[in-house]
Amino acid sequence: MNLVPTPVASQLTGLSTEKLREWTMRRALVPADVRPQQKGSPAQFSWQTILILRVAALLRDRFGVELEFHKDSFAKLREELRSESFIALWGRRLALTSRGELSLLDDQNCPPEGDAILICLNTHLSVIRDGFALPDPMAVAGQIDMFSLPSMHAVAQPQQAVNCRGRRRSA
Repeated sequence: MNLVPTPVASQLTGLSTEKLREWTMRRALVPADVRPQQKGSPAQFSWQTILILRVAALLRDRFGVELEFHKDSFAKLREELRSESFIALWGRRLALTSRGELSLLDDQNCPPEGDAILICLNTHLSVIRDGFALPDPMAVAGQIDMFSLPSMHAVAQPQQAVNCRGRRRSA
């Protein structure tokens, strides 16, 4: 399982480190995957947890939703995401029903009965893909990226010429 520490999770979720700690530790709305081992060490987060935190931030900021009420829904969604492939989530939506339930939707599922808030996941998945260097679903079907995205964007350091004995050549 690929995990990121608190500073990276803060960047990926858009939450300050203080708010992230509050949501994952003090209030435990969405607990960290690996709690800090000692004071000063970072917690660790999976892509599933980052996705739920991004959704929670969206619900709070854009829709004014009280998050404490949805604590159990976040836990259920986390379990559901554990059995889902990252690539299989592309093009899907998440519905928050008027009963407070979160459910994953795709083209085969009808929107829930009654009122609901629908959240498109692609924007959130793009941020997570780049942060975790996960496969791009737009790539050729059945083909996996050979190199991770962060390594492709890193500034290449010019290598010094080395002769066959492993010594540097002088200019």
